[in-house]
Amino acid sequence: MGTTDPSQAGHGRPVASPTAPPSGLLDLLSVAAVVLNAQGRVVFWSPKAEELFGYTAAEALGQHAARLTVHEEHRDAVTELFAEVLESGTDWAGAFPIRHKDGSTRLVAFRNMRLLDDLGDVYALGLVADQSAVERVERDAALAMRLVSQSPVGLAILDPDLRYVAVNPALERITGQSAAERLGRSVGEMLTYLDTDPEARLRRVLETGESVVDRDIVCRPPGDPDHEHAWSVSYYRLEDSGGRVLGLAYSVIDVTERYRAAAEAAQARQRLALIARASASVGTTLDLETTARELADVVVPVLADVAAVDVLDSVLDGRSAPHEGPALFRALAISAAHSTETVRAADPPGGLAHYDSDRLITQCVHTRQPVLVPHTTRQDLERIARHGEAASALAAAGVHSYLAVPLVARGEVLGALDLARTRNPVPFDHDDAFLACELAARAAVCIDNARGYQAQRNAALVLQRSLLPERPSHLPGLEVACRYQPAGAASEIGGDWYDAVPLQGDRTALVVGDVMGSGINAAATMGQLRSAARAFAELSLAPAEALRHLDHLTEGIEQTITTCIYCVYDPHQDQCEICLAGHLPPALLRAGHAAQLLDLPTGAPLGVGGVPFEAATITFRPGDELVLYTDGLVETRSEPIDARLGALLDVLTVTRGHDLESTCDRILEILRPPGGEGEDDVALLIARARS
Repeated sequence: MGTTDPSQAGHGRPVASPTAPPSGLLDLLSVAAVVLNAQGRVVFWSPKAEELFGYTAAEALGQHAARLTVHEEHRDAVTELFAEVLESGTDWAGAFPIRHKDGSTRLVAFRNMRLLDDLGDVYALGLVADQSAVERVERDAALAMRLVSQSPVGLAILDPDLRYVAVNPALERITGQSAAERLGRSVGEMLTYLDTDPEARLRRVLETGESVVDRDIVCRPPGDPDHEHAWSVSYYRLEDSGGRVLGLAYSVIDVTERYRAAAEAAQARQRLALIARASASVGTTLDLETTARELADVVVPVLADVAAVDVLDSVLDGRSAPHEGPALFRALAISAAHSTETVRAADPPGGLAHYDSDRLITQCVHTRQPVLVPHTTRQDLERIARHGEAASALAAAGVHSYLAVPLVARGEVLGALDLARTRNPVPFDHDDAFLACELAARAAVCIDNARGYQAQRNAALVLQRSLLPERPSHLPGLEVACRYQPAGAASEIGGDWYDAVPLQGDRTALVVGDVMGSGINAAATMGQLRSAARAFAELSLAPAEALRHLDHLTEGIEQTITTCIYCVYDPHQDQCEICLAGHLPPALLRAGHAAQLLDLPTGAPLGVGGVPFEAATITFRPGDELVLYTDGLVETRSEPIDARLGALLDVLTVTRGHDLESTCDRILEILRPPGGEGEDDVALLIARARS
């Protein structure tokens, strides 16, 4: 171990205070002192000598030492050695067998030296210790030195001023700081690379004597400043056998491999959890924007500080993705862990963005490979952003690492997932790219499903709207307002329809129907039934007769179960004949009365077959209003239908006499608010009799 020069220990502090307690080393050795005169007789005899040789001072003083303590066979050799020490002044040290008072022989360690007093007389001083005790102390010291120097655990010894006194080779290797750099310097000067204040903690250990054991520290030591290392450190106070504080020691065990393995395991668990969470939270609906937003949200902030999902506009239009040249993207979603300029620099969701062929996102969709930029430069930001202003915003936001992965489903590239890190100091690596590709692959299937569904839904919606009638230009004695509202984004369109058909004799046929099921098939069935109902109306068939023919017609249509309400209004008679086929009853408003549901024979839905239909006639005078609707207006999973029907009547009562168009809007606003439980489509028709 490296040590300081004793003369410099403590930087000017005396090595031993005059009042310092004695060291216990001499006590361990039980060193005896014996002084002989030139004739070899004992003139001084210490108490330890009495313990070692067995003779008291009274028995030993004045006696010839060789005759007293040396076996006869060794006396000549001892005499020659004694004469040599006195004559030459050369010290002698070694082990020698002596005779104890009890007659036994003991091996002791001697150190002999010549003494000279002020009168010029010569004496011999012998320092004597039991050889076994000396060997034990030497063995312990050697073992301690070997353990310290060869130990894989880093060790440092500090004096009471917390300055380095000794450092073993292991600590030099662990920290990258040599013993020469440390010795004589304080811990505050040498441990500046630690985030905490080690000096204060060590001072508490020195003052209280309470050890700190296995404290974990993560740092970047001078020997490897580019990588994090993990250490397990322990601090403990050093005391001698008498309790005197000698200083402090600390040990350092390098547990970097274990730390990295634990970090990798934690990261692996986090990645698996992220994949599991993505599987559960991405694709919960068939709405394209919602699915994209779910993907962006799930990767923030675990994988990235900012995430954006962009889809090729050509893919949304049903065309193939380009393999070269510029690309036109539609931004679907963006998510950020915190407020940042990166969001403002990104393309706003719903908008179109043109990217040149040299941009990284364009390269990503052309090659269908991830694009990884661990450390971005200004030139990289120019290729990430759509234009220079956006690149400046990315730089201002602190984007230091970038990753783009393609969205590929069923062999077709749909777009890209863009990821950026700003506050997270760790750059993206290949493991991050692999994880992002896994998430993108799973999400791409959901996005493709949503894209296909949306295309089918749009086609069905266009078909259905094209099958709905134009508002009639003139209906004698009748004012009509109509609405059709498709189901929410998570459901397919249905087969609801309305119609108002002018008849001979100034009469009008009012029809509202609901084909069970959803999608294009339901819309197509609705178109057939609406056309048939209009044809039957043109033949001036009574409501019950018209429904009977519609019921017979459904025998040849695959989608057969349909509810319908068929009304014929005659303004000359102020009457309205109404017939139901399994449909909800209409609501009626009369002047001076609250809105009410008509109590009419319900009948069986179309498609059941063989069930007669029964019509009823009501008085319908100028100012009266009749409201026809499908069940999608009043049926939900969370509320009973009676409560919903009551809400409809309340709205009608409040809006009595208002413009019918505004009344339709108000009804939908109350019963089908945006973002509400729109699980089914709605057809709504309000008719008001007029003079």
